[in-house]
Amino acid sequence: MSEQAAPATQPSLFDRFERAFMPNYGVPPVALARGEGTRVWDVDGREYLDFIGGIAVTSLGHAHPALVEAVSRQVATLAHTSNLFLHEPEVLLAERLLGLLGSPGRVFFANSGTEANEAAYKLALKYGRRHGRGHFVAAENGFHGRTIGALSLTGKKAIRDEFGPFPVDVRFVPYGDAGALKEAVTGDCIAVFLEPTQGEAGVVPPPDGYLVAAREICDATGALLVADEIQSAIGRTGHWFAHQADGVVPDILTLAKGLGGGLPIGACVGFGEAGTLFAKGDHGSTFGGNPVSCAAALAVLDNIDLDHVKRAARRLRTGLEEIGHPLLKGVRGRGLWLAAVLAEPAAARVQEAAAQAGFLVNALQPDAVRLAPPLVVTAEEIDALVSAFPTILTEATR
Repeated sequence: MSEQAAPATQPSLFDRFERAFMPNYGVPPVALARGEGTRVWDVDGREYLDFIGGIAVTSLGHAHPALVEAVSRQVATLAHTSNLFLHEPEVLLAERLLGLLGSPGRVFFANSGTEANEAAYKLALKYGRRHGRGHFVAAENGFHGRTIGALSLTGKKAIRDEFGPFPVDVRFVPYGDAGALKEAVTGDCIAVFLEPTQGEAGVVPPPDGYLVAAREICDATGALLVADEIQSAIGRTGHWFAHQADGVVPDILTLAKGLGGGLPIGACVGFGEAGTLFAKGDHGSTFGGNPVSCAAALAVLDNIDLDHVKRAARRLRTGLEEIGHPLLKGVRGRGLWLAAVLAEPAAARVQEAAAQAGFLVNALQPDAVRLAPPLVVTAEEIDALVSAFPTILTEATR
């Protein structure tokens, strides 16, 4: 039997992965084979509760019947058109998003969060040239993607330094510091790029009033406010879009991750002038807004229950906060998007101990473990994690 036809055990897949792929990811610790709801099974048949959800992507969990039906029906009807033709699912999805946003705007569909941010970046550049503006402002430790434009706006030196210099002037300020933001956003500022809660920095919410202050600062100076909601939108925080909790409307909004429920799709939404900046030919995507991904996104939007998300989020947060363990320093985040903050840099060990106990979590920062389960997670599944977490933390300290 050839190696390709050999049974797919985890050790064999790890070895094949390492030999076939570039080393930018390293070798992931678990090889998954299938999933159902919040449960997944590895290739050796071991079951886990998935509390990371593909990095806040699998909104409806795995193999949700509505998602399977929508994708199967669409791929059997029309899988691809390119941008030379239109199809109804993309129009329906754009209309649906604008309806949920409650503000007039225009939509561009891409394939990922990075691509959505690249579209926002290009919109902002055009705005800057139209109005004679020269620099951007973004937050320290913010994450907006890894392509050169998005990386220019990403305030993480560890992933930036190898790839500079960058094509634009971006000035980074401490996240949550409205005074520093006001000082940096002058009449020369093109746009401010912010996450309503910083995701890759460790699920770090801003102080109360920060987004309102950012909106006021941008209004006063004429800079665009760009809300990167790649990770925070589509019900993840208990609102359709995280910025809605603060009562602000950005000039540009970027979406991805949870929108497709596991299929690749991104969106850039422009409001007001930002929605009409692109002229014909200014931007495009061969696969962006393809019929299958749009059908998936419509199924996601049809099946998210915000009331359930809020109840589940309260149960998860309360359960974690009531754990009295010396390694657990606290819990932060919003909705079903939380970080268990540790008293020491033991996140990698917690992730490993959790997997051994049958739970998938993410060592996001050395002292922070990300929890972003599917939005359909049940009370029983939450209770299972909460009950197991003290033992997981103890195992991580051995």
